[in-house]
Amino acid sequence: MPGGNLEDRLAALSATATDEDGVVTVTVGGPGVVTGLRLDDRVQELTGATLSAEILRTMRRAQAALAEQAVVAVDETVGAGTEDGKALLDSYTEHFGDPAEPPAPVMPAAPPFPTFQNTPTLPAQSPGNGFESGRDSRAR
Repeated sequence: MPGGNLEDRLAALSATATDEDGVVTVTVGGPGVVTGLRLDDRVQELTGATLSAEILRTMRRAQAALAEQAVVAVDETVGAGTEDGKALLDSYTEHFGDPAEPPAPVMPAAPPFPTFQNTPTLPAQSPGNGFESGRDSRAR
């Protein structure tokens, strides 16, 4: 097994991915951070939503390639079968899982706003005979 400092090897990792049309190219470094982004002039033909989705999809593919490189680096240093190696590879898998699957949202979606029925709250109050009709119901 070739030696070397695992931390230095992981920090030096870099992976690049390009979308199918060659419009978006993303490079990620050691911890999966984007270090380069190249957009072809054809991006002007894309909508904002399409472009942002393509950038994220390409970034996830680059991060998945980075995770594959991390497997090799861990195996050649501490060993992929060791407890430390497994923990490190699990963290890469957790952060850079399947490139086709979009990441889970950071915050859950807001619950729907509750709907309220326009019904009287007091037995003696009938609809339209209170504050909503301009009269103060306390003045009866």
